[in-house]
Amino acid sequence: MKGLFKNGDAYIWLTGVSLMFSLLMIAGLLFLIATKALGFFWPADVVEIKLNNNHVYLGQLAGTEAIPQMGKKNIEEYRTRVKVGNRDLYGLDYTWVDDDNIVSRTYPKNAIVIERREWGNFYGFLKELNVNGNIIPGDSKKAFSEFQNLISNANKINGKIHYIEKSEIGDINYKIENLRLKLKGLQNSDNTNQSKVREIEDRIKRENAKYVEKEAILASLYKELNKNKVVMNSVEGREKTMPMGTLVRAFEPNSMGFFAKLGHYFAKLWEFVSANPREANTEGGVFPAIFGTVFMVLIMSIVVMPFGILAALYLREYSKQGFFVRLVRICVNNLAGVPSIVFGVFGVGFFLYGIGGLIDNVFYSDALPSPTFGTGGILWASLTLALLTVPVVIVATEEGLAAVPKNIKDGSLALGATKFETVWKVILPSALPAILTGLILAIARATGEVAPLMITGVVKLAPDLPIDGNFPFVHLERKFMHLGFHIYDVGFQSPNVEAAIPMVYTTALLLILIVVVLNLTAILVRNKLKKKYVSSVV
Repeated sequence: MKGLFKNGDAYIWLTGVSLMFSLLMIAGLLFLIATKALGFFWPADVVEIKLNNNHVYLGQLAGTEAIPQMGKKNIEEYRTRVKVGNRDLYGLDYTWVDDDNIVSRTYPKNAIVIERREWGNFYGFLKELNVNGNIIPGDSKKAFSEFQNLISNANKINGKIHYIEKSEIGDINYKIENLRLKLKGLQNSDNTNQSKVREIEDRIKRENAKYVEKEAILASLYKELNKNKVVMNSVEGREKTMPMGTLVRAFEPNSMGFFAKLGHYFAKLWEFVSANPREANTEGGVFPAIFGTVFMVLIMSIVVMPFGILAALYLREYSKQGFFVRLVRICVNNLAGVPSIVFGVFGVGFFLYGIGGLIDNVFYSDALPSPTFGTGGILWASLTLALLTVPVVIVATEEGLAAVPKNIKDGSLALGATKFETVWKVILPSALPAILTGLILAIARATGEVAPLMITGVVKLAPDLPIDGNFPFVHLERKFMHLGFHIYDVGFQSPNVEAAIPMVYTTALLLILIVVVLNLTAILVRNKLKKKYVSSVV
């Protein structure tokens, strides 16, 4: 036994077993998240449950669990969780049913699931359609197909409305606001140019006229959107009338085949990654959060790389090794362990109130007291994360610089290259794989950070992306959405937590996939550089 520990074999086995358990825990966590997330979009069958007290429920099964027993032994009783929807009728999306009270379970072919823009899903049966004042009974053969066509047309109208509101009217409002600020600046100046003032006022009038035209178009679209209605019956016979404009889609899962359900699954998956959220972020898509997360990481990477590399170059290649440099290295290593919220507080004080307030006073004084850069935005959040991750890049870059063989440096200098040429053309290319390793670690940490973002620019819902068609096209002062904060908001701040749980798992899986994609991209680049610069010993 002593020999086993003396030659080190026991420690090797211990390390291997620890690694195996770590990998198993990671795989188990990913499997749990994936199973909870990927099943969210599948159109489960609708069940009608009748109880022995004559109550009837219609909805989708959401799991079964043992009923907690108080003081009873060897008694196993179970209950089933049913998503009954119809929140505007029942007040809750889910209900529990004791299995012992269930008399029958049936799966009616004509049971319909309706996804709505508000109030969640509706489960029921089609009673009638009101199309341009004409009534189509729900039991006719063409009723359901006509219902789906009406929803499709309503979605197209909603798309037009969204485009007009966000793009055309949004552009008009943006221009009017810029003109208003210019006019305010002219009026506050000592030498007011009256002709310029009149010109700006005329331009504002023209933009307001365009705004009125767009409003008239919107009014006609809204009128067309809500003229057709559907009347549904809940399982207990309660009627619900809904305008077509409030619906997203309707389907009969009990009548759908496998391929029809598969098509529905991918349609929902595409909606999740490409659409805007709705219903307090518990439904719809997360595209603004995806865009905000990736864009923030790109800005952070662009900022952190040069600063981290320059700092590491100075510490390794130019500074005299002594007490001061050792002290700096200790500080850099300690910064890597500082809680992220501390960086967030620093970002608020230094970036938002310091630099942002100065920018507002110098360049955006006409907009004051409303801040432009003196409030949270994607730029300040990215710079805060750059500060958070720069120690990682410095340490990794220093290790890469130290790994470059000394004879390569000496050979470059002996051939007449200057110190700068040696660093730029010999040392840095050889250390690039290690530099990218630091960037990979920085991306992995920054993508999942939430605490510093909550006070430097992230919000629950950002109606405008940081990039649009208005000059200067990239608006770094705007607030943004982030997948990590989206998970926190939906999971812990949602008014309907039960309905939000599947969205939490789905968004968490998406965030993991984005981190993996970003890291794999950096790893592929690093591996190519390793092959090119074989002298690197990283």
